[in-house]
Amino acid sequence: MFKKVKLNFWQIWNMNFGFFGIQFSFGLQQSNMSAIYKYLGADEGSLPMLWLAGPITGLIIQPIVGAISDGTWSPKFGRRKPFFLIGALISSFALLVMPFSNSIFMAASLLWILDAANNLAMEPYRAFVADKLDQKQQSLGFLMQSFFTGLGITLANFTPAILVALGVLAITDKLSNGIPTYTYWAFFIGAFASIVSVLISVFTTKEYPPTDEELALINEKKKQNIFNTVLVDIVKAFKTMPLTMKQLIPVKFFTWYAMFCYWQYITSTLSISIYNTTDQASQGFSKAQLLTGSLNGTYNIICFMVAFLLVPLALKIGAKGVHFFALLLGGIGLLSIPFLNNVDVLFVMHNPFGRNVAVTTIFLYSFGLGISWASMMAMPYQLLAGSIPKDKTGIYMGIFNMFIVIPMAIQVLTMQYFVYDLLGSNPLNVIKLAGVFLILGAIFTLFITVKNRKEAIV
Repeated sequence: MFKKVKLNFWQIWNMNFGFFGIQFSFGLQQSNMSAIYKYLGADEGSLPMLWLAGPITGLIIQPIVGAISDGTWSPKFGRRKPFFLIGALISSFALLVMPFSNSIFMAASLLWILDAANNLAMEPYRAFVADKLDQKQQSLGFLMQSFFTGLGITLANFTPAILVALGVLAITDKLSNGIPTYTYWAFFIGAFASIVSVLISVFTTKEYPPTDEELALINEKKKQNIFNTVLVDIVKAFKTMPLTMKQLIPVKFFTWYAMFCYWQYITSTLSISIYNTTDQASQGFSKAQLLTGSLNGTYNIICFMVAFLLVPLALKIGAKGVHFFALLLGGIGLLSIPFLNNVDVLFVMHNPFGRNVAVTTIFLYSFGLGISWASMMAMPYQLLAGSIPKDKTGIYMGIFNMFIVIPMAIQVLTMQYFVYDLLGSNPLNVIKLAGVFLILGAIFTLFITVKNRKEAIV
C-alpha cells in the first residue's frame, strides 16, 4: 500500500491553484450571463431555462468523468490532471467567444460548452485532493479549494467594475451586439486565468501512481466496454451509497436551488430595487450589472477570508455545526437584499462608515452569504470524504455533485413554468425564496448522523 507523504502548505497551495481559474470562469457566468441574455433580447421569464446548461451538463458529465478518472492512469500525465487540463483549454475558448454572441441561441450554446468544460475539470479536481492528501490534511485541502473559489470568483466579479472605475473602459462602451466592452475584457482575462492557473498546478504537482492491484484493475477495465463499465460502476455506487451521503441530499437540494435563484435574478433585483428599471438598454441596468459583480465579489472576499478559519471551528463543533450556522447566516443575508435602496448603495460605495442602517444591510448580505459560500465549498465534502471507499473517490464525488445539479435542473423547470408566476413575476420575491431555502438547508443539516468527531472534520 502506497503511503501518502505529508505536504507542506505551499505544496497544497500549488496543487489547488488551478481551482482559481476554474472558479474565475464560474464567477463570470454567475455575474454576467443573465445580463448577456438580456442584452441579446431575453425577457425575465425565460432566464431560468437559459441557465439549463449548468445542471444538465453537470448531471451527465460529473459522474461519468468521475468514474472514468478512477480508471485512468498515465505515467506521463497522471490520473486526474488530464481532465482538468482539457477542461481548462475548452473553457478558455468558450470564454473568449462568449461576448461576441450575436443571438440568444449562440450565447446559450457557448454556455453549454463552457459548463461542460468546467464540469470536466471540477470533479477530478475534487478527487485529486482526496487522492493526494491523507485524512488529516484533507480539511486543509478542501478549504484551500474553498479559498481559491472565493478568490477566483471575487476577481471575476470585480474585474468589470475595476476596468470602468480605473477609466480603462467607459460604462457606455458597447460591442455591436449591445454587450458592454468591459464584459468582453473580463471574459478575456478569465480565459487567460483559467489556462495559466491550471498549468501551474499540472507542472508543480505529481500524482501518486496506483498500487499493483489498482493498476491491474485499471488495465482489466480497459479491456471492457468503457460505457458499460461506467454505467455498472455508477449503479453499484448508488446502491451502496453511504448514509452520510443520503442525509446530505435535502441539504444540497435547498442550498443549490437557492443559489441558482440568486445567480439568475440578482441583477434584475438590484436594477428594480436600486435603479427602478428593468430596461436592459438603460444605464441603470448596466450599473446594476456592475453592482452585481461588486456585491458578488464582496461575499467572495468574505469567503476566502474565512475559509481557513473554518478548520479550527470545525475541530471544535464539527463540520455539521459549522455548516448549519453558515447556511443560517446566508439565508439571513439573502433575505436582506430586497431591502437595499439607492441611497444605501450609493452611501456604502462612497462613505461606508457614516450610516448604520446601510452598513448593516450590506454587512448581513456579504458576511452571511460569504460564510455560507465558504462552507458550501468545503464542509459537505469533508463530511463525505471519510465515508467513501478510496478506489471509488472519483465516482462518488461525481454522484455527490449530482445533488448540486439536480436541484438546479428542478429550479429551472419549476421557476420557468410556475414558481416565477406564483411569486408575482417579481425578481425580488425570487431572492426572498432563496433566503428561505438556505435556512431550510441549515435545518436539514441538523439531521445528518455523524458517528464521531473525527468523521465530522475529515
